[in-house]
Amino acid sequence: MGRVEPRQLALALPHTESLSRDDFLEGPSNAAALALIDRWPDWPNRVMLLCGPEGSGKSHLAAIWAEQAGARSVAAHALNSAAVPAALATGAVVVEDLAPGSFDERALFHLMNMAREDQAYVLITARIAPCAFEIELRDLRSRLRAVPVVELLPPDDALFRALIVKFCADRQMSVDEALVNYLANRIDRSFVAAKQAVERLDTEALRLARPVTRALAAELFRDL
Repeated sequence: MGRVEPRQLALALPHTESLSRDDFLEGPSNAAALALIDRWPDWPNRVMLLCGPEGSGKSHLAAIWAEQAGARSVAAHALNSAAVPAALATGAVVVEDLAPGSFDERALFHLMNMAREDQAYVLITARIAPCAFEIELRDLRSRLRAVPVVELLPPDDALFRALIVKFCADRQMSVDEALVNYLANRIDRSFVAAKQAVERLDTEALRLARPVTRALAAELFRDL
């Protein structure tokens, strides 16, 4: 029998994504949301909601605002009534990833009431607007539906290509225009698709001990 060469394994190493203001990619799809963050504290309402698909930049914008406002951050699903005073201790809080059926309604209502009493600021992020939620607590339902919503839209062509470059840079991958053009014209035009494509490229390049090139991308995504 011939000697079988060992297969190189790609290690799942962590990749740090910068959440600074300078590293936020601007485009028409997120201009309104970015303007909201930049104009704080001159907001139309002390409670605001950023709404957009996964990967659209909601958490990045929330991190920028939290740095500016000294806000604490809490995952919506982890919020409970006992934690509300501590969450609002600095006068500003981010409530991340509000999703239907996955949060304590009374805790969120308590937070919104306490924020109003203390004149605190609240920034909520969600993939869909609360008007689409099934909420049992009537007062919370009306309160959430009155919160101004700023929507982040799917990326345009320029932003989509810039996202591919940024995701590559986050992984310290050197790429050229031919590769970026190939991916931009091949994969779904979404934030998640761009991130997943770059992750796949990086993983396979490491496993095969090959450079990240258009040729490799063509092999991986030829069936799309």
